[in-house]
Amino acid sequence: MPRIYNTIFWLLGGIALYDLARRFSSDKAALISLAFYLVLPFSVEASRSFQPDPLMTSLFIGGFYYLYRWVEEKKWLYALFAALLFGFATLVKIVIAFFIAPLAIAAVLLVFGIKRFWKSPLVWGMALLIISPAFIYYILNTGQNSSEFFVNRTLDMFQLLLTTKFYLHWMTFVGSLFGLPILYLSFLGVLLMPSRGRILLLSVWLGYFLYGMAFPFQTYTHSYYHIQLIPLVALGLAPIAQLIAEQASIQGRFWRGAIFAAVLVGIAYPAWVSRSVLVSEDFHHEPAFWAGVADAIPPDESAIALTQDYGYRLMVFGWQKVALWPQATEMMRVRGNSIDAKNKFESLTEGKDYFLVTAFGQLKEQPALQEILDNYPVAAQGDGYILYNLR
Repeated sequence: MPRIYNTIFWLLGGIALYDLARRFSSDKAALISLAFYLVLPFSVEASRSFQPDPLMTSLFIGGFYYLYRWVEEKKWLYALFAALLFGFATLVKIVIAFFIAPLAIAAVLLVFGIKRFWKSPLVWGMALLIISPAFIYYILNTGQNSSEFFVNRTLDMFQLLLTTKFYLHWMTFVGSLFGLPILYLSFLGVLLMPSRGRILLLSVWLGYFLYGMAFPFQTYTHSYYHIQLIPLVALGLAPIAQLIAEQASIQGRFWRGAIFAAVLVGIAYPAWVSRSVLVSEDFHHEPAFWAGVADAIPPDESAIALTQDYGYRLMVFGWQKVALWPQATEMMRVRGNSIDAKNKFESLTEGKDYFLVTAFGQLKEQPALQEILDNYPVAAQGDGYILYNLR
């Protein structure tokens, strides 16, 4: 069900994106933007995942749509709708603020100018609606966790920004998700837009750049950190599609048909790739496997685990909550840290009865932990897991 909800949110975002792209170009060009948004393999995969990011992105698209309507028509109701959607988006995930802030600032300056904006009650009301939800939740309620996240994800990774390798990895990674030619075409399309659309979209591109600088490690390792780029790239393609449509309209019937066929192939191929990827992934065995792993742990006994996905699979399919042994991650290597297995084992296994291993690749990365576990008897073992008795 959660994946269905995310898909619905994504489709609703597509409706707003289509009308926004139509206002930047034309109906036909907007259809190309919508097709890209819906059939890009990365988009299909990301929009079906059980994460907050698709909802966050859909709310951002809706907010962008109403913000542009406000810039066009100066109706205060559109401004409030935009602020409400942006506020909910930041509540879902605060990182979208990197995109919302420059976009909202650009829109306000387009409407009021730099000398008059601060006198408008509407501007301050919009700011309150956008900022309040995230401020209440992330600062007042979870301030310590939020500050730790900032330190771990930003300050500790600052040294990456000083290397050329980081920017190369960034471009290579995002190119693997979208295709670098598509990104270049989209950015060129932004430059070809009418003035208001160009300013607003360039402000979002600026936000994306600042966002990537703020989370340098995730920028080239986590695909879902780029989900916000999907609607941005889709909107940038609209002016390019408009130019093609205008040229196609003056061609003969045969060449118009050839252009139409080429467009269909360009849409059908990524749609087929998306479908093939989904069909090739089979998770039907997961519930039975994790239920079997949970059954291997005696009732009312405490366990620690080196396992996948923070132990969520074991919780969802096996109704078994375990403490987590740290994984040897790329982030840890970038920081120059390592796991002191001996000291960690003494502290983390205190009061625990069993040590479960399902992430054998991680166990191979931590030979010191393997040496420690070899001193304990195996309580249970099966295809894909091993349970050590710590008592």
